[in-house]
Amino acid sequence: MATSSVKIRLFTATTVKVRPGRAGAALQQVSFVLALSVRAVSVRGMKQVVKVRLLPTAAEAAGLCATLRTCNRSASWLSEQMHAARVFRKLDAQKRFYTELRKRFGLAAQPTIRVIGKVADAYAALHANLAAGNYGPPGSDRRRRIEESPIEFRSTAAQPFDARCLSWQFPDDMGRAATISIWTTTGRLKGLRIIGSEKHLTLLRTHVIGEADLIYCDGKWFLHATIEAPEAPLAAPANGFVGVDMGIVNIATTSTGKRASGGRLNAYRKRQARLRKRLQAKKTSSARRLLKKRSRKETRFAADVNHQISKRIVAEAERTGCGVAVEELTGIRDRVRFRKPQRAMLHSWAFAQLGSFLAYKAKQAGVAFVQVDAAFTSQTCSACGSVDKKNRRSQAVFECGRCRFVGHADHNAAVNIASRGLERWGEVMRPHAAPTLTAS
Repeated sequence: MATSSVKIRLFTATTVKVRPGRAGAALQQVSFVLALSVRAVSVRGMKQVVKVRLLPTAAEAAGLCATLRTCNRSASWLSEQMHAARVFRKLDAQKRFYTELRKRFGLAAQPTIRVIGKVADAYAALHANLAAGNYGPPGSDRRRRIEESPIEFRSTAAQPFDARCLSWQFPDDMGRAATISIWTTTGRLKGLRIIGSEKHLTLLRTHVIGEADLIYCDGKWFLHATIEAPEAPLAAPANGFVGVDMGIVNIATTSTGKRASGGRLNAYRKRQARLRKRLQAKKTSSARRLLKKRSRKETRFAADVNHQISKRIVAEAERTGCGVAVEELTGIRDRVRFRKPQRAMLHSWAFAQLGSFLAYKAKQAGVAFVQVDAAFTSQTCSACGSVDKKNRRSQAVFECGRCRFVGHADHNAAVNIASRGLERWGEVMRPHAAPTLTAS
């Protein structure tokens, strides 16, 4: 089992003189600076989600379906009660609604706790999105409509299970199938077969399994289990950083000169869009069935491409003793304005997914990972540092107006990102100064 360790360093470099009657304010200042000086250096463990498929019989599938429907019906009822009473903390909701929730829907003790936790987590995510302005400014129609309505749960929405209502059995004989025992509203199902990749089953066999989500999707049953995976020791980027410039024409371009073209993915998306348009125009039952069947095909294809690209970049950084630096692209859809034909391409571009894949793969490999400010990386000359909008001659060509440096625009941006990554790493690793109190 992976162990967690947190190192705390306090550095004394400043002296604060406290005047009579001003001790309270000084102590608040000291507390704030001390909080800044506490830094988690390493945590030897990271969460990882492992996906396996269930193979239930018809009777077992009926029991699982009834369980999901009951749990989500109870979650919707609880959501209405919590919204009306303005009670959103899990502990408060548990004290107030636990007994009635069990009595009304006939749930066992632990599944009732998991339903309460699911609803409380949903409201926590909703309030975080409201605070971030993701549903519009205060007073807007969309935001007001969301604030005034309780959260509703689909009848087949995912339901979390923990070790008290879900257990795993992995036989010593690798040839025999692994099974689970899971609580349902129709009784406990034992010996329910599961299948998955050899790598995923090995992870489940050799690690402590935490919470698992039961998911029903396209007529198939899945379990998404959370494990505590070991984290490789963080290696210092002795040879600098590999900068990664993300884009649409080229999905990723590195400062080492490697490019992952987006032509294949963009052509695939255009083909899918044409097929969707043609099927939607037919308006027949067979066309609707085919649309539903193909609904997640493009998403899976794009995720597979991002997995391959991120794996190659992290492997190169690990081999060369470098870190990985990427642009901080949060809010890019709000900052960038595109013409109408380009909007669909922009909104289907999974840049956040690629960044998250790079982050967790780097963490698994012990490779340093930083995000840098993306401002003017495509307009800055990597040779002389000149910043000018005219330097970007076209999508592919960069020509500096000062030193006449000419190069590929995406590669030039990636080199700038690598330089900023080194600066950012210095900021991250630089210790904070903390004051000490002396009486005057």
